[in-house]
Amino acid sequence: MNLKKHIALIGYSGHAYVCLETATLLGYEVIGYHDFNKLDGNPYKLQYLGPEEQFEQHKGMLFGSIGNNNIRENVFKTISTIKTDMFISLLHPSAIISKTVSVGTNVLISAGAIVNALSTIETGVIINTGAIVEHEANIKSFAHIGPGAVLAGNVTVGERSFIGAGAVVKQGITIGDDVVVGAGAVVIKDVPDNQTVIGNPAKQLVK
Repeated sequence: MNLKKHIALIGYSGHAYVCLETATLLGYEVIGYHDFNKLDGNPYKLQYLGPEEQFEQHKGMLFGSIGNNNIRENVFKTISTIKTDMFISLLHPSAIISKTVSVGTNVLISAGAIVNALSTIETGVIINTGAIVEHEANIKSFAHIGPGAVLAGNVTVGERSFIGAGAVVKQGITIGDDVVVGAGAVVIKDVPDNQTVIGNPAKQLVK
């Protein structure tokens, strides 16, 4: 039995379904899921393996399939302090990824995404369907690039930040930590930490 080809998911909802299908295309056997409770909805008929803290019973590999950036980070850090080598990354076969790209652990790069030369994709990042990450980008840990978003060259996206579907980020822009960029926004200047920006051009959302 090749345990490195057996994986369990940590988290089981819409994002996990994308992860599961990507894993299957890559030749992994997804044997079940860990979650804080057993879910009533189970479209892929996966076995419930217990809450996250019972991950050690699984002898294969793990993938943190949680869409929420903060929860994904917390779960990953909790588990990786105990077992650092259990997590894999899932890079969809249809994604176009330069050979010069650095990809961290527990990264999902979805169908049709493009990641170009000399970019760095850190731990726990999600690059969603059809997103474009241009040359020399730095996507920091546990960020999420939404479907169809476009990041021009030399863009930095901070930790746990979320770039919404169809957003465009101009070249050379730095987006801080814990930022939300709304769907369809066009970012033409740097965004400090902890802001939500929307619109074209993107401006801070006043609550």
